[in-house]
Amino acid sequence: MILRVAFAAVLLVAPLAAEAAGGGADSLRAAIKDLMETFPDRYPKGKEYLQRLAEPGGGTGEKFHALRREALIANPLVSGRPILFVARAQYRGDHHNTATMFLTGEINTRSFRGGGALKKIDLKTGTATTLVDCPKGICRDPDVSFDGRRIVFSMRRQIGQDYKIYEVAAAGASGLKQLTFAKGVADFDPLYLSDGSIAFSSTREPKYCMCNRHIMGNLFKMDGDGANIHQIGKSTLHEGHGALTPDGRILYDRWEYVDRNFGDAQGLWTVNPDGTNHAVYWGNNTNSPGGVIDGRIIPGTEQVLCIFGSCHDRPWGSLAIIDRRLGLDGRGGVVRTWPAGAINQVGKGNWDAFARFKPKYEDPYPLNDKYFLVSRSVGRGEVMGIYLVDVFGNEILLHSQGPGCYDPMPLGPRPRPMVSPSRRDFKNGTGTFYVHNVYIGTHMKGVKPGSVKYLRVVESPEKRFWTHPAWGGQGVHCPGLNWHSFENKRILGTVPVEADGSAYFSVPADRFVYFQLLDENGMMIQSMRSGTMVQSGETTGCVGCHEDRRTAPPPSREIPLAFKRGATAMTGWYGRPRIFNYTAEVQPVFDKHCVKCHDFGKKGAAKVVLAGDRTAFFNASYTELWRKKMIKAIGAGPAQIQQAYSWGSHQSKLVQVIRKGHNKVKLSKEDMDRIVTWIDINAVYYPSYASAYPKNATGRSPLDGKQMSRLSKLTGARFVGSHGGNAGPQVSFDRPEMSPCLAKFKNKNDPKYKEALAIIQAGKDMLKSRPRADMPGFQPCEVDRRREEKYLFRRQEEMRNRKAIREGLKAYERPESIGEKDNKKNDKSAVSAR
Repeated sequence: MILRVAFAAVLLVAPLAAEAAGGGADSLRAAIKDLMETFPDRYPKGKEYLQRLAEPGGGTGEKFHALRREALIANPLVSGRPILFVARAQYRGDHHNTATMFLTGEINTRSFRGGGALKKIDLKTGTATTLVDCPKGICRDPDVSFDGRRIVFSMRRQIGQDYKIYEVAAAGASGLKQLTFAKGVADFDPLYLSDGSIAFSSTREPKYCMCNRHIMGNLFKMDGDGANIHQIGKSTLHEGHGALTPDGRILYDRWEYVDRNFGDAQGLWTVNPDGTNHAVYWGNNTNSPGGVIDGRIIPGTEQVLCIFGSCHDRPWGSLAIIDRRLGLDGRGGVVRTWPAGAINQVGKGNWDAFARFKPKYEDPYPLNDKYFLVSRSVGRGEVMGIYLVDVFGNEILLHSQGPGCYDPMPLGPRPRPMVSPSRRDFKNGTGTFYVHNVYIGTHMKGVKPGSVKYLRVVESPEKRFWTHPAWGGQGVHCPGLNWHSFENKRILGTVPVEADGSAYFSVPADRFVYFQLLDENGMMIQSMRSGTMVQSGETTGCVGCHEDRRTAPPPSREIPLAFKRGATAMTGWYGRPRIFNYTAEVQPVFDKHCVKCHDFGKKGAAKVVLAGDRTAFFNASYTELWRKKMIKAIGAGPAQIQQAYSWGSHQSKLVQVIRKGHNKVKLSKEDMDRIVTWIDINAVYYPSYASAYPKNATGRSPLDGKQMSRLSKLTGARFVGSHGGNAGPQVSFDRPEMSPCLAKFKNKNDPKYKEALAIIQAGKDMLKSRPRADMPGFQPCEVDRRREEKYLFRRQEEMRNRKAIREGLKAYERPESIGEKDNKKNDKSAVSAR
């Protein structure tokens, strides 16, 4: 049913005038003159507007406000065709600006609030038309087809369902068509691609925010009829707000962090529609704003209109124009912001610094290089209206209605970008990377030519599990994972770097990886601290390491040495690739060489305990090395790129002491390499985000809350579940009687000593019957096993669809519910010939 509603004097009344519009007489005059020049035949009243503006009183008061509204709405870019928009309430505040899916069965499901519609408005007549009504749900993220006849969008009908992708005719008369159906996933942010297919973001690869407990999404793609859904992005957190560039790539905002903090790692990236060549666009190493969101290329320019937001906020913020030709990070690349003062916050403060700026802007859409549609706060709490903003300083409210207006865009034809051919083969095999010259880079000071001998490839896997209890690292780890950083690691292998700095090598597809440069001793010189991926059959690469991405390789007649041979296969690291486990890979070295002196009660313990006894959250040696700063791992480090040699094994006291021959201890090459490599991949601990004790402290302690509290009261020990204020090892679940917290008791017949020892012994017994993730025999808790089953099922669906693509078939999701228990995924009725 199509509902037409009068244009309800959304021209808000006087108390809201300051919020409702901006710009004075000079701004309006400049805009009128520009519109007369740009649209000489379509803006016929320009001279009249200028005359009225020049009349006495024409530049102030109500007379001016009425003229400004009339003159700016007469802009053919807004009055020449309907404006599409979404009516809904603002998303409830949650953990992060990506947390708007409120997926069923997840931690923030109850934050969903429905009531909205997909609408269009004709500003000439003031008539608003409802295209899709959703009284208990939400429509969101519309995109208009290139011929202007269809609209693709995401809709959730009510709280018990999830977002799915739909299509509807722009005229509103045709029936609604649902394109995606998978149960237990959210599909959102769809956009039409040049070849007729549709890209969108989805939680189809279930993964969670590493610094909390919220579901994340990746980029996916499907045929225009909903067939052959497959993944095209693999970052470990979130990929969203896709928009097309003039050359047919997808510009999207990406939140990911490798060996860096959580809050300022959301910048703009690009990718080809087939998922190849993910590349940073702007802001990956800018500490403020905390989120660069919803970027769109400004027509006819190389500039981007976007939102400068905050980490812990809604997906709104300040409106900004960036130009990467002026800089890929920081203040230099920012041309302008709304409000104007926000530009001075770029690169200053933390990830939430932009939360203070008002008014709030959201969902920008550039009409041309001077005029932009945007959702903006109208001055009544969180209510947002549709505004026309221009570069001359004008801001005029076009439409406002409850509960709010979002996603404004023209409803009509638009240019179709070029079509890019696919560069992947869907064989689920390998791709190849190349580096032209590792010595070319912005942060390679002090690296002498010839000093880089190897390139290490490290995978940073996604987080598939979470617990309510948390460890306080740089942010919260749910459960505890490392002392400071959020990721576990899998070393895939190393490849040689040639004398001229070139490298050419194969990497498994579908892995989120990063690279490290190593010297002749296998010690890290420089590390990437961001991630990339390669599709099966893809070849991609870079000029150097942290090079200026706006530059090409230096001219040379010589072919790089690595390119004269085939791609090198990686050499493994002491066996098959595996998730790094500190207790299995590093602790045995200390047990062999160090514990005879550096154990509880031994002389060396005063400097550092290197025993492997499991403590409440980690083990003794791991806690000691971090707490006493014997290692210089970067942890969840700063946003900015770090200089070569600035952290890692070269700067770690532990390595320096060993290399000097401490107490005549001599380590084998392998033993030394294990310590060095552990530090260089950021001194990680647990091999899994899964937990055996999801209700206990940090998700890792075998003792429950009552036991921990009682033990603390008996011994006076503080069991701090955080790296800050941590007092070091307090208990030993391997040798309870050696627990440092018991040292205060001089009499072992003391009842309090016996009770405390019994509690620690109970922890030992618990670990024996239910090993945790740093022990052999670990089994995840039941809820984590269910999460893993869902992950594996979604992966099987992905492989099924890729097989259909390889074979020239079409694989569809059936309209009935599809979930891990509806496991008919090999049903041939769901696959048909093209």
